[in-house]
Amino acid sequence: MIQGILIQAGSILFEVVTLLIFVNIIFSWISPNPDNIFVKTIYGLTEPILSPLRRFAVIGPLDLSAFAAILLMQIVLFPLYKMAVMFIF
Repeated sequence: MIQGILIQAGSILFEVVTLLIFVNIIFSWISPNPDNIFVKTIYGLTEPILSPLRRFAVIGPLDLSAFAAILLMQIVLFPLYKMAVMFIF
């Protein structure tokens, strides 16, 4: 019971973070006003995830850090989270 709830909550959290990263990508294309509180919030939530990946995921003019973050979350972090929850409960 608690195991299923924690896995579902983790799944929702990873989906929300993925959505925020997609919004960050769209913001990078349209260049909104950086003083907007919504834009600041999105950047504030996603930059701690994306900035460490930029050292490895920038190829010339292409910034693939968002793609790398989503891939890392879906292939590595969520399965590890799921295994940890199953192990503990």
